[in-house]
Amino acid sequence: MTKAITISEVGPRDGLQNTKIFMPTDAKKRWIAALAAAGLREIEVCSFVNPKLIPQFADAAEIAAFAMTLPNIQVVALVPNLKGAERAAETGVHKISLPISASEAHSKSNVRKTVDEQVDELKRIVALRDALPAGRKMEVNGGISTAFGCTLQGEVPQADVLRLVERIAAAGADTISIADTVGYANPKQVREMFVEARRIAGPKLDAAHFHNTRGLGLANCMAALEAGVTALDSSMAGLGGCPYAPGASGNVITEDLVFMLEAMGYSTGVDFDKLIAARRILEEALPGAEFHGHLAKAGLPKGFKEAA
Repeated sequence: MTKAITISEVGPRDGLQNTKIFMPTDAKKRWIAALAAAGLREIEVCSFVNPKLIPQFADAAEIAAFAMTLPNIQVVALVPNLKGAERAAETGVHKISLPISASEAHSKSNVRKTVDEQVDELKRIVALRDALPAGRKMEVNGGISTAFGCTLQGEVPQADVLRLVERIAAAGADTISIADTVGYANPKQVREMFVEARRIAGPKLDAAHFHNTRGLGLANCMAALEAGVTALDSSMAGLGGCPYAPGASGNVITEDLVFMLEAMGYSTGVDFDKLIAARRILEEALPGAEFHGHLAKAGLPKGFKEAA
């Protein structure tokens, strides 16, 4: 049987948060609709952060509400705190993700809270989820950032990450993801981290987020898959980076990740032609931005067949 892998497209959030060019709201809607039409079934559409800090997301509520009208996708929003979660919940999004850094220095820079304070914030968001009206569901993801190192703190011990996995699971998060925010990880580290973390959290730990800062993004994705991960974050054209983590550059490239997985026999459900059409919308809406990706330049090999 062909194994299905979920690709979570984070371009509309992570891809845009570090971009100096404001992408017009209508263009964002067309792009997200095109991503959904290409077969991407989970899309992180925005961040409910203070727009004074990241003006790119001043239209977050409108974008999330629009995404909720699209069929057959899980709409995800990043939130930095309870206030952001409350705003996201009002739009009806299917899932919210709270970043919790394994690095104290990054946590204070990114969300202005200590790690302990952010875990407490997760507990309040879980309580918000549990208080939603009957029939209204909203998953809560605890996303562990800087899990393999931090440009502010330096080394992040694996033991710190594993303790955080245990705390997030105990706090009631529905899912847990682990991120290499600044592109420090190598496949050996990734495999070891996810094997150990899944011993603690089991299938709750189902997703990985890598940056291609040092060219190991796809290799790290494969290591995570070998450790049992079934969902991978990526960003169209490799856009992205954390504005509060110096040196954090682009994400794993969606187009290249889809090609690698399909070539190996995994099923992503993504249509290549429609995926490239979505990229064209992005390129037109962000003139002057730097775009990455080998598949978009080289095209598919002659006779290539997608996984059944």
